[in-house]
This record gives sequence, structure tokens and C-alpha cells, in this order.
Amino acid sequence: MAKAKWTVDTTHSSVDFTIRHMMIAKVKGTFHTFEAEIEADPEDLTSADVNFSIDLSSIDTRNSDRDAHLRTADFFDVEQFPLLTFKSSQIVKTGEGEYDVTGDVTLHGVTRSETFAVTFEGSGKDPWGNEKAGFSGQGSFKRSDYGLTYNAALETGGVLIADEVKISIEIEASK
Repeated sequence: MAKAKWTVDTTHSSVDFTIRHMMIAKVKGTFHTFEAEIEADPEDLTSADVNFSIDLSSIDTRNSDRDAHLRTADFFDVEQFPLLTFKSSQIVKTGEGEYDVTGDVTLHGVTRSETFAVTFEGSGKDPWGNEKAGFSGQGSFKRSDYGLTYNAALETGGVLIADEVKISIEIEASK
């Protein structure tokens, strides 16, 4: 395939995260509103251009009180910093359909380079003749690197909220 523009089908895609809570459990959540500009040959992502943004106010951890707190200045401060953005800068093939995608993540007014493992899941035509491609991505980052330091010490040792946030992205895109 040649390099082409792809549109993310948000009804068949997801952006999820996991973070440890109280050193003993994991809390999972999702972001419902996101978009991407992708220009790529899905069978060779090394020359792709990827711009991705997440509306942080769309956070959903299945607990409305927690979600409201996460939107405040204690965490995301969505009034001042409404988006998390990613802009690819380097893509390296690591195996058949496997890539390390490095780019600038901007969150909470801080920009840092992060790398995510991305898998090309395949491509084909849907029943209406539209070309589709699927991608999976995983990675993690330290929230403290972005100034997200709200926490509480636990009586038994450790902290209420872990520093590492694990990200999982599933994308279905249309040509």
C-alpha cells in the first residue's frame, strides 16, 4: 500500500488506562473522546505521521465522584489543560508488524518524549468497500513527569496512587 490519510473510527476504537491504587489493586478507565490525524502505509509504519489528541474531560473510571476529582487542578486541571496530545517523531520497526513509535506527549503543560509499542493488526475492506486498518498500542509513563503529583501516604506504607500509568490503545481506521 502507499502512504495515505486515515481517519480513526472512534466507535470501533478505544483509549484505556490502568493505574495501581493503594499498592494492592488496579483501577481502570477510558477516555471517550479522542481524535487522530494519521498519514501512513499501514504495512510499513516507519514513514508514518501520527497526531493524536485526547479530551481529558471525557475520562470515565465508572465512578462519577472520582472522575470529577480527576478533572480538577489536583490532577488534569482540564479547564487550563483540556487535551493530552501526541505527535510522532520516530518510528522503528521491531518485528513483523511491530513498531516502537516515539513522539512528543504534551500533558498538563509539559512535553516529553515517550515510546509506545504498536502492532499493525491487519487491513481489509468492510462490506461497503471501505479500506480499514487496525492497530494496537501499549505503553506507560510516569504521571510525576508531567507535574501530576497529587497523592497520599498510606498508614501501612506506600502511596494511594502509583506513579506509573499504563496505556492501551485499539484503533480501527478508515482510508
